[in-house]
Parts: sequence; C-alpha cells; structure tokens
Amino acid sequence: MTCPDQTEIEDLMKRYFDGLYHSDSETLRSVFHADLAYVNGTSGTYEVMGLDDYMARIDARTPPSSRGDPRDDVIERIALKGDRIGIVEARMTMMGRNYQDLLTVINADEGWRVLTKVFSFVERKD
Repeated sequence: MTCPDQTEIEDLMKRYFDGLYHSDSETLRSVFHADLAYVNGTSGTYEVMGLDDYMARIDARTPPSSRGDPRDDVIERIALKGDRIGIVEARMTMMGRNYQDLLTVINADEGWRVLTKVFSFVERKD
C-alpha cells in the first residue's frame, strides 16, 4: 500500500466514524459509493439495503453524539489488493453496542469509497 492510499483510507474512515456518531448523512455520502450494499449480519437481524435507504435511516436516527454516548472506534486492518480494491476491518462502540465492520473499498473516480458494509453487533453489558 502506498502512503497516499493509506492516508486517504484513514481519512475516509475518520469521516465514516464521525458521520455515524453524528448521524450525518451528508458526510456519509462522501464515504460510501453510490452502489453501496449495506448488510447487517447480526444474528436475528439480517437485512440488506442500498445507499438511499441507509441514508434515510441515518437521517431518522437520534445522533449518538447528541446523547453523549461513549464512543470508541478503531481501524483494525487495511488490506489492499492492487491499487483499486481493498478491505478495512474496523470496530466501533456507540448506541450501547459493539459493532464489527468489514468494509470493502474501491478506488473510484472520486477516490476511495466504501462499496460494501457488512457488519454485526452485540449489545454492551455495561
């Protein structure tokens, strides 16, 4: 992975985490590819949707930041296959849940974007 790719993906992930925490669909639209596939793989909660439906959900959500929810987010791994595709493994804690994300990224005309978001969560015990 080249330095510019690493930096751009880390910046993408900062916007991703910030957009989710602040329920900011405008920021998230700068993160996700127009052909986003959103997949909730949590046991008993499986669902799939596209970008517009996911952004409508974000817009309807009370931002975790407005409630002062604790936040913890980490990029665990970035693995690129060539200069066009890759996977980001990340985790985030918010809304009383621990989320595990597998994000495929693509280097599109507008730069790196999340093409698929496959995630699962568990409720926090504290």
